[in-house]
Amino acid sequence: MKLSAQTNSARPHASSASLVTRRSSLRSKGLTLIELIIAVTILSILSLVAMPLARVQLMRERESELRSALREMRTAIDRYKDAADRGLIQVELGTEGYPPNLEVLVEGVEMVNSAEERRLKFLRRIPRDPMTNSADWGTRSYQDEPDALVSGGENVFDVFTKSQSTARDGSKYSEW
Repeated sequence: MKLSAQTNSARPHASSASLVTRRSSLRSKGLTLIELIIAVTILSILSLVAMPLARVQLMRERESELRSALREMRTAIDRYKDAADRGLIQVELGTEGYPPNLEVLVEGVEMVNSAEERRLKFLRRIPRDPMTNSADWGTRSYQDEPDALVSGGENVFDVFTKSQSTARDGSKYSEW
């Protein structure tokens, strides 16, 4: 009898240990509902913080591209004007030495008094406007008002974006 009493007392003890290991193995197989809710909440908060930062970074990049494109085209216009003032290229009377359009800066112009036929080019290509995503720029002629949005078309004195959006600093992109 002693033997049967020992085996009976050992069985409940062994079954309770296996029950604990079963429960702990079930818990380690997955996350509880509360853990899932907390994880989803943290991820949503992080994504809500990251979205505005990504938008600001994208706007910074586009504004930087716009500044670079404007600087490149304005420098090309200035080089054209300088070449006209020095008499390297022939210009029409009344144009003040500015190019008639932006395409002339890409196509180039014949040099005057050159021993060989040589074209003087000022731009490789017309840059893309990052604000409107096109190569269509607004131009001002020398005879236009400084803040005119429509060019008289005589010659190109300045370029601007046709976007009417507002920059991060509060100014209009078309005024840059």
